[in-house]
Amino acid sequence: MGVILLRTIVLYTLIIFALRVMGKRQIGELQASELVVTILVSNIATLSIEDMNVPILVSVLPIFTLMACEVGASVLTMKSNTMRKIITGNPCIIIRDGMIDQRVMSELRWSTEDLVDQLRIANIFDVGEVSCAIVETSGKLSVFKKFESREATAGMLKIPIENECDSPSMIVISDGKFVPDAFNFCNIKQEWAEQELKKQNLTVGDVFLMTLNRRAQYYLCVKNKKGGAKK
Repeated sequence: MGVILLRTIVLYTLIIFALRVMGKRQIGELQASELVVTILVSNIATLSIEDMNVPILVSVLPIFTLMACEVGASVLTMKSNTMRKIITGNPCIIIRDGMIDQRVMSELRWSTEDLVDQLRIANIFDVGEVSCAIVETSGKLSVFKKFESREATAGMLKIPIENECDSPSMIVISDGKFVPDAFNFCNIKQEWAEQELKKQNLTVGDVFLMTLNRRAQYYLCVKNKKGGAKK
């Protein structure tokens, strides 16, 4: 039992390492080669866990080989347009100037229901609102709406933005601990946050969550208390 536990921990650690090396993608965004490698790695890893007579190297060596192949393929696609086309393919324009390209739909083997499903996922319920739609190499549909169907923006409405922050809020304190990289992003020193907490008779250990943007606007949630304070 102990050997099985040890093998499982080793292979689990190895797979996490391999996936980290191969890059960050959601399952729905995997390229065909990445999906194949992911499936193979998971199947190979089970061999040494299910059968104690199989040496662990029988799983470790193929996993490292697949990882090396995937990293190598990624480098090739970065350096060569030809290899990129072979390995990942090309995006396909499925709606052009508001018209559905039936030839592309046939090549992709998409039905009208498939197209409408993808548009609904993009929060579009009327095909007539779409000016251009592209099927990316990951299979995801990117949509460009017609001008009259686009959501109004601050620029369209000519709303003054002098007092608005043009950067997202970042988590600077998480469960009683500072997040230094977030302070660097916000261009604000950690000492500033400590001073703000001191004004409220708090220490970093008292804080469950604190978010901050580059205008020094923050949200603060104290541990074991309902709600939060926004400033």
